[in-house]
Amino acid sequence: MLTINEYFSGKVKSIHFHNANSGESSIGVMVPGDYTFSTNFPEEITIISGSLNVLLPIAKDWQILQVGQVFHVQGKSEFSVQVAEPTAYLCRYL
Repeated sequence: MLTINEYFSGKVKSIHFHNANSGESSIGVMVPGDYTFSTNFPEEITIISGSLNVLLPIAKDWQILQVGQVFHVQGKSEFSVQVAEPTAYLCRYL
């Protein structure tokens, strides 16, 4: 079953799904903007298309991430992203 989620007045949309091999995941797209996300569970996020800057909870500096790069976020935390171009991602809930 697919669940569609929409955040930040429709500027971020994702489709949540379950896969027997990889478990709970979502795939989504963000349009340009600055966003802060909260997590309940640890997440692994892979950039599929585009790029973004990310500020992780324990980091002092922003990281630039491009296609194929992955970052991890702890559960029960927040992280911020700056998106300059439409960017697609795969999020796996660990």
